[in-house]
Amino acid sequence: MKTALIQLCSGDDPAVNLPVTQNLIAEAAARGAGFVLTPEVTNCVSTSRSRQQAVLQHEADDITLAALRAQAADLGLWLLIGSLALKTDDADGRFANRSFLIGPDGAIVAWYDKIHMFDVAVTPEETFRESDGYRPGARAVLASAGFARIGMTVCYDVRFAHLYHRLARAGADVLTVPAAFSPVTGAAHWATLLRARAIETGCFVLAPAQCGTHPREDGGRPRRTYGHSMAIAPWGEVLTEAGTDPGIHIFDLDASLVGEARARVPALSHTRDFDGP
Repeated sequence: MKTALIQLCSGDDPAVNLPVTQNLIAEAAARGAGFVLTPEVTNCVSTSRSRQQAVLQHEADDITLAALRAQAADLGLWLLIGSLALKTDDADGRFANRSFLIGPDGAIVAWYDKIHMFDVAVTPEETFRESDGYRPGARAVLASAGFARIGMTVCYDVRFAHLYHRLARAGADVLTVPAAFSPVTGAAHWATLLRARAIETGCFVLAPAQCGTHPREDGGRPRRTYGHSMAIAPWGEVLTEAGTDPGIHIFDLDASLVGEARARVPALSHTRDFDGP
């Protein structure tokens, strides 16, 4: 399956971001991609809760979800919308960070809410409290895309190996890690974590990312993200790695490599329960 990672530099206006995303998806399809993946928060990159309240929508009304579902159907391709920031009906007003797998008919095949919230103080300038604005998910998701079984995760999840082991042992061939990684942690850990998750599980790891300095309509301090979208093969080889600019990165996803890697080192079948500490 020819597969495309879309790297974006989304701003905080979903209406402005949407045509940029659609143009890149259309170009990827024209270049032969049958499976296309976009990054985390494809519709809106913002750390301003007031701005998010003003521009985000509920899933049923979200313009990005509706348009990308229609585009997937028009192009007849599989589409992973890395995630969308969406309003919920939660009493505390927190949003959902929700990933969607869209089929070639435009239907929502599966959705996943990011489980692990990025509540960190990397540096005095790089402090995040994702849980202030987003409610965590509580459900791991494995979906069938016909050509492969896909374990859906988002960004900070990549640091929690047990999630990926669970997905792989349940039958995942592909693990998706759409992200908006910070530049500091990205430079230190991004590639290492992605390769580790692939090697540990014998899965493809596909990680489309946000990149660059994200424009803000509200005039606040812009957020920066690391970029470097990556696709990792089940044996740990890097199939493609983007730089720091928006664009399309295409590679071949050969699902037979999953079985080959696991036959060489069948670590998943060697997993054992144990006592202690």
